[in-house]
Amino acid sequence: MSANNEVLPTEILRYGAYICLTDGARKAVAASDVGPLVKRLGLQNEFEAEGGHPTEAVAFLQRVKAVPGDIVDNGLLEASAIIHVASPASPVVVEFCREIGRLFGPALKPLILRGVTRPMSYTGTAMHNFAYAHQVTQQPGRAMPNAFLVPMSKTAEWWKKHWLERHTYFLPRYDENGQMINEGHTLAAAAGIACLLRRTYRGVNVPAPAGTYDFLNYFECADRDVPTFHSVCANLRDVNKNPEWKFVREGPSWQGLRVATWAEMFT
Repeated sequence: MSANNEVLPTEILRYGAYICLTDGARKAVAASDVGPLVKRLGLQNEFEAEGGHPTEAVAFLQRVKAVPGDIVDNGLLEASAIIHVASPASPVVVEFCREIGRLFGPALKPLILRGVTRPMSYTGTAMHNFAYAHQVTQQPGRAMPNAFLVPMSKTAEWWKKHWLERHTYFLPRYDENGQMINEGHTLAAAAGIACLLRRTYRGVNVPAPAGTYDFLNYFECADRDVPTFHSVCANLRDVNKNPEWKFVREGPSWQGLRVATWAEMFT
């Protein structure tokens, strides 16, 4: 961590990974059974989740489409299925990824995007009540079937800023007469608070090493709320509303459907 981050939390609450499968890899392992592995590691399927993320979690996502971003990442752009795994214990995630990799063999090595969850950095009581106290918790896949993975990194210029300056980009800005100049990240994304589940993993180290991402952003929503997801993304990308995005470089935006089983990813 840089000196600018020395007062920010470093504790890791959860480890997570997204395992991205190409079409060739999917076909090669379609007949495999991960049930014993899931059971041995004590993972709970997020498709059946009620009222929040399972502590030890696994999820299966089937591709709908993907759109290129600023960062070239063919492994994600071309992924036809994604598996999510998460746990407070790093060895659980490491073992799951290793065992899944063995299914493919060296010729079909999947792309694995890894990250961690840390305590909130900039959130006081008022901001917590606004943005998080009533946020959507994870619901069963039939209620919220749509999944979006949007990884990104911040520019070197962003990480050179003091953490207090970075904090200001999340809030609205006003001129000397009290007129709002721009909304900032929080208001630009406000429409999604009531209907979008959101989960973000950070890189273990930020800025992240080359070839990895600073943030792995993931969302779920009901069919009726897909337009809201796209509207929130458009607001965040509008630098007149949200100047923070001048310092953002996105990877591919990947959209999928949550499915109940390993086998359903391949149908």
